[in-house]
Amino acid sequence: MFYKSTCLIAGCLMAAFVAGNVWAQSPTEITVSAAISLKNAFEEIGKVFESRNSGIKVVFNFGASGDLARQIEGGAPVDVFASAAQKDMDDLDKKGLIDSATRLDFAKNTVVLIQSADSKIDIKDFESLLKPDVKMIAIGNPRTVPAGKYAQEVFNHFKEWDGLSSKLVLAENVRQVLDYVSRNEVDAGVVYGTDAAIQKDKVKVVATAPAESHKPVLYPVAMVKGVKNETTARAFITMVKSDEGMNILKKYGFANAR
Repeated sequence: MFYKSTCLIAGCLMAAFVAGNVWAQSPTEITVSAAISLKNAFEEIGKVFESRNSGIKVVFNFGASGDLARQIEGGAPVDVFASAAQKDMDDLDKKGLIDSATRLDFAKNTVVLIQSADSKIDIKDFESLLKPDVKMIAIGNPRTVPAGKYAQEVFNHFKEWDGLSSKLVLAENVRQVLDYVSRNEVDAGVVYGTDAAIQKDKVKVVATAPAESHKPVLYPVAMVKGVKNETTARAFITMVKSDEGMNILKKYGFANAR
């Protein structure tokens, strides 16, 4: 009897040990879909979040806000969504796909005109884009890329959208615009101030769009409805808006939304 009891106890201990190892090897994951302009800042925030929450892993999905919103509409398993524009978050909100109570604006950005540091073309402002020697201008596709939509608003403000339409190279996201310009494959591009800052050795900021020329570049974040890890998703949003999270965002050039 003693032998059988000892074996039973040993078996239970072994089972617990194995279960413990499985848990250690399979951390709780949350998926965060975020505008690609947030990539550097969010990756750092994610590392801090993981260090503060043992057993939790943050998986990021970066891209154009419009594309990410469509993925969520299609049922993609996303826990948290952070957009570079209100429209994409509004669209999901109207369709009941986000928890409105968790939605908040956490950062803001600027819209800038850039050209390659190696470019020999004289571009001083947005009006200079109409010059004949400026032949290709990269912007994000306004249909899916918030930075592209802001660029369109700026061009309309200066009454030059029609005059520039034949010069436009439409990119899949704002970082692709940055790549085109940094490699001097286009004559100019429109990105966020934070994007230009991470390639300051390869691109130069020619002009900053006046605030009145486009809608405010405000970044909202919210939890997607029906997530499995609601507590963790809420905690990540709290981390983003915390002093520590905001200091990381400011490090990469973002300003507080409030």
